[in-house]
Amino acid sequence: MRRVATAVLPAVALAAALTATPAQAGGARPLGIENCTATACHFDVPPGTYDVTVRLGGETASGTSVTGETRRSLLPETAVPAGEHLTRGFIVNVRTPEGEPTGPDGTPGLDLTLGGSAPALAGIRVTPSRHARRIVLIGDSTVCDQPADPYSGCGQQLPQYLRRGLTVANYADSGESTVTYLADPRLWATVRPLVRPGDLVLIQLAHNDKTTDEATYRSNLETLVGGIRDQGGEPVLVTPIVRGWFNADGTLDNNTALLVNGLGVDLPAVVRSVVAAERVPLIDLTAKIKALVESLGPEGSKAIYLYNEKRDNTHTSVHGATVYAGLVRDALLALDLVPEGVVRVG
Repeated sequence: MRRVATAVLPAVALAAALTATPAQAGGARPLGIENCTATACHFDVPPGTYDVTVRLGGETASGTSVTGETRRSLLPETAVPAGEHLTRGFIVNVRTPEGEPTGPDGTPGLDLTLGGSAPALAGIRVTPSRHARRIVLIGDSTVCDQPADPYSGCGQQLPQYLRRGLTVANYADSGESTVTYLADPRLWATVRPLVRPGDLVLIQLAHNDKTTDEATYRSNLETLVGGIRDQGGEPVLVTPIVRGWFNADGTLDNNTALLVNGLGVDLPAVVRSVVAAERVPLIDLTAKIKALVESLGPEGSKAIYLYNEKRDNTHTSVHGATVYAGLVRDALLALDLVPEGVVRVG
């Protein structure tokens, strides 16, 4: 991402209480609004996990959203009435490569972009996060931090649903199957050692297992589950999102939509079977999204996918990825894998 020029916002005076904080250990002060322009912020920090506190609002009514790094949605649009301020917090995982593990390195440091109907940043503070729990994502293009519009992965939109205490480390990568994810040294061999005790690790790989036989697919999932447990992490298996491939009667009951591969392997069914055998939590996105997409119908579901832009009924738009990330959020709560206090609802 582009490194922005340093400038002070007009509202910097309003931010004095937020940015004028005691020095951190080692004498370094928290980074603040002096690193921002009216539309973006850049912080020269090494890879790591960072708490970000923003103070929003000003003299006029405002609506501010925040994205960061490779187009990750970190804070949904937040409205503030004229003359008022709100303080919000979120956590950002800064890594290299910045987005997909096999992609370009990206810009060093932490980059944030301000959006919304009328953005107004009155103050900001960035400090290292000492105790954040991580949701680590292993997946394909339907999950990853997509580098460019109109594409968006579900994992790219998940951070906006999280509060302080929980962050997303998205190691999903476009085009990967269980076979290739395990084989590429930039993926499993790199990600596995990074898993820490207490991490939730969500695994969603199926779309590219088009020629993977059932025994291999099952074994690969078991390898991922076992490796995560060996590191002290908690694996969670996620069935794949459905393709918007409708039958004449408006249902999705066909192999293309429901990820039955070219060898006749019902991939979501194998995931469910491994869940039962390995006793790991299951987020059944296949079932949840099938019901949602069928309720929208062939026309209404076009906005979920990239049908209008690309005639693509597999990959999701920003809107679709946000909807699907909300389903993941709901499932994490329902499974009691995260407490309500660290999740934004509604």
